Amino acid sequence: MAILTFLISLAGATMLLLFAVRMVRTGIERSYGASFQRLLTGADSQVQAGLSGIGLALVLQSSAAVALLVTGFAASGYLAFPAGLAIVLGGDLGSALIIQILSFRLDWLVPVLLAIGGYLFVKTEAKKPRQLGRILLGVAFILISLRFLREAMDPIRDSAFLPAIAGYLARDYITAFLVGGALAFVMHSSVAAILMCVTLVQIGALPFAAGLSLVLGANFGSAFIPIWLSRGMAIKARRIPFANLGLRGSWAVICLVAANEALREGLLGDLQGGQTLVYAHLAFNASLLCVALPLCRPMQGLMIRLLPEPAAPEDVVPGRPVSALVPGDYASPAQAVADLKRELLRMSGLIESMFRPLPELYRSGDAAQIKAVQALDHEVNACLSGIRSYVAGIPEDSFDRAELKTAREMVEYAIRLETAGDVAAARLAALAGDLNRKGLRFSSDGWSEITRMHEAIMANLRLASNVLISDDLESARLLNLEKTEVKRMERDSRKRHLKRLQRGVADSFESSDIHLETLRALREFNSHIAAVSYPVLYRNGQLLETRLIEDMTPEPAG
Repeated sequence: MAILTFLISLAGATMLLLFAVRMVRTGIERSYGASFQRLLTGADSQVQAGLSGIGLALVLQSSAAVALLVTGFAASGYLAFPAGLAIVLGGDLGSALIIQILSFRLDWLVPVLLAIGGYLFVKTEAKKPRQLGRILLGVAFILISLRFLREAMDPIRDSAFLPAIAGYLARDYITAFLVGGALAFVMHSSVAAILMCVTLVQIGALPFAAGLSLVLGANFGSAFIPIWLSRGMAIKARRIPFANLGLRGSWAVICLVAANEALREGLLGDLQGGQTLVYAHLAFNASLLCVALPLCRPMQGLMIRLLPEPAAPEDVVPGRPVSALVPGDYASPAQAVADLKRELLRMSGLIESMFRPLPELYRSGDAAQIKAVQALDHEVNACLSGIRSYVAGIPEDSFDRAELKTAREMVEYAIRLETAGDVAAARLAALAGDLNRKGLRFSSDGWSEITRMHEAIMANLRLASNVLISDDLESARLLNLEKTEVKRMERDSRKRHLKRLQRGVADSFESSDIHLETLRALREFNSHIAAVSYPVLYRNGQLLETRLIEDMTPEPAG
């Protein structure tokens, strides 16, 4: 019975720990996710990229999340292999620093975090304070889960079960290493897995030697997480997590053998305690970063040879996207809907390719780049024509009402995407050309405001793609809330711009028309992107038909 109670308590504490780590990461991504791209792609050297990785992991509380962000930007061609690998290696060290912070006994802080975080999350509507409340609640839940984990060990600490398992793991460090790797991969969180190991050593449930092997194994196992999660991405992006696995796995095996032999020979003294295990984890990741950072550039050639790009079919022009729709193929309604979604995602990718370089166009005014962006609009128009023709040809007797409605909703969103493309090509790109042709520039504050809006809309583009694939209600609600946030950013920027005009700021006065028109165009572009959330919200009764007050009671005359 004690074993059953232990397993239930352990499972509950582990699930709470995983939920809490995810809660903190979600809050940070929703508040500051739009700035991650600029931080990741702005590194000038591998050392700077490694430092960026450390900072991101401290923020996201997950080296796997950093690796996935890097993989995504590498897939889009905005991050080179050496810088991407350096960021991932830095993220591993940042994750270790998080464990150092969370390993302290901070139970006294839990009521404070719950009170402040709960108030901000429940009682406020503004985005940043609400997400800050989510983060504080998540940290409180992490501390609570660690306390539960310590308490879960009490019933069996003196039984024969745990000492037998602990003794076996201490004697067979290879098994302990493999168990640690499997634990990190199954939990999908190296932070959670290593915190559990540290807690077990801290309360005396595991000897230090077994805990060290488990932690090294968890470091190895955590490198498999981004490989698994990025399995559908392009080969050039997947090279980074595979290279990280090779470097991290090799160093973990070397440290495993060396540390256990040194412990057996007594060369390291009598190491004890969970805090010492945290120091060992920090030392492993710091030494890995120092050893592997110079290897980032040489690893690129090796990974290209090990993971070459697949040969393109002869009938496909390289670099040219292929439509997912086969005209007249309606044999399977489910497949037809899936193909429509794939084509919409392709269309969304073209829109992102048009919108992403706009800040650079505003800075340089390069005519060739502007024409390249505007040329993509023709491909977007062709996508819309293909989707419209495909849906118009659907035989109504072969599709049920729900499937027909879904297909027609996709046409509506395709129209929105095409309109967004027109905004990017005909208005924003043209405004970039006008700004540079007239020799004007925005004020530093005005440019910062426009850049932040661009970053927020880029994040909304990715979120819209997720909503399109998953039909997730929470993501749809978030996308609609982000639409309101962009409106607020546009309104605030317009007010600040008018104040700068009153103060007589020369740059603001000269570029006023282009600044205000850019703000309006960005807001309109985002509105079209956010439209993907409307069908999901309508189906779940989460969207009102109108914001007007109905049944207003007229005021009495006189």
